[in-house]
Amino acid sequence: MPETVLAQLGNRVQHALRAYTPREQKAVKTAADTFRPNPDFDCATVITNLGTGEALVSTLEGKGSPSMVERTLIRPPASRPGPLTETERANVMGISPVAGQYDKDVDRESAYELLAQRAAKATQQAEESRETSEAPPPAAPGGSRWTLPGFGDDDATAPAQPKPKPRSGYQRESVAEAAMKSVARTVASSLGRALVRDSRKPEAVTATHT
Repeated sequence: MPETVLAQLGNRVQHALRAYTPREQKAVKTAADTFRPNPDFDCATVITNLGTGEALVSTLEGKGSPSMVERTLIRPPASRPGPLTETERANVMGISPVAGQYDKDVDRESAYELLAQRAAKATQQAEESRETSEAPPPAAPGGSRWTLPGFGDDDATAPAQPKPKPRSGYQRESVAEAAMKSVARTVASSLGRALVRDSRKPEAVTATHT
């Protein structure tokens, strides 16, 4: 970028430069030529003679054009190293336009907490629905806990239910099936003993008469 354009980009502050060789003198002359000249002094000569705290300053005017270079004193910084004292800090906070607005900590519910509450509520509702669906049906009023099909405990008005299809493989028998098998074995055993006794009675009577 041409130096003529660089000289017009903003405010410029140039401190002292020392030139002892022809190359350094050429660099000083180049730096002096980037300022808008001041008829009161030679910019290239003043740059090499600036003292401590002095500088050549050129600022932009109202319409954006650079002002003539001036030799000025730079005000030293008013700050100091290190943190503020508690008193100074309190004074700065007291005159702040937002004083009192951020003094108290406010812990509002975050989006994570709200979503966690919704997830916990949904999980609880799902568990309640599952427990309700898995609960056994209530027993019929006035009836016993265990009933045997075909022995008067069935509801005559209930529609006939289709018989379940037999499953392959071994299956554990129900309480009703076990009870029916036990009753059938008892009846068969009693009937067999009665038949045996009846068949032996005529032989005993014949032997007595002979």
